[in-house]
Amino acid sequence: MRYLIALIIAGVVTFFLFLGMQALIQGGEGAMTEPVKGNVLDFVRLKKEEAVQKKERKPQKPPTPKEPPPPMDSPQMQSNDLDAAGGDFDFSANVEADVDLAGGLALESSDGEYLPIVKVAPVYPRRALSRGIEGYVIVEFIVTKQGTVRDPKVITAEPEAIFDRAALDAALKFKYKPRVVNGEAVEVAGVQNKISFQING
Repeated sequence: MRYLIALIIAGVVTFFLFLGMQALIQGGEGAMTEPVKGNVLDFVRLKKEEAVQKKERKPQKPPTPKEPPPPMDSPQMQSNDLDAAGGDFDFSANVEADVDLAGGLALESSDGEYLPIVKVAPVYPRRALSRGIEGYVIVEFIVTKQGTVRDPKVITAEPEAIFDRAALDAALKFKYKPRVVNGEAVEVAGVQNKISFQING
């Protein structure tokens, strides 16, 4: 008897469960078919076009040329320390103008010609100074592309063999602005220079 009652109650409960599920299913279908309330806005972010600024570069105006350099000063004379006896003597050794056998006086030549920059006064020989001997030497040499002196030799000496060594040593220390031909430095041969040795007083 108890089994029969339980079976009836279970059938009734099952029936009502089916009814409830049917109601839920119908209510869900209505909810799914309802239109969406409200408006949906789509936001699309547009990127602005970047304006490319072109900067024109104008060539700079070249600076105005400077004034031409001032004329070159006269050659410097460098004196060597004189190691000679007889300090009471007043003497001098003069270096006179260069002479190019092919082109005349160098100081009067046109632009691009070689020019003396430094001339070293020779050392007065001790023997000649002590004996009161005066004289001169004419030396001839080559002015190189670098403005130095090469291969000096004695052309004339008065008196002979007294001042030769001092004159040659001094000539080797001369400095020149080299001769320029077609934009290139060239050697100048046959340059002559007179070096005088005098005792004053």
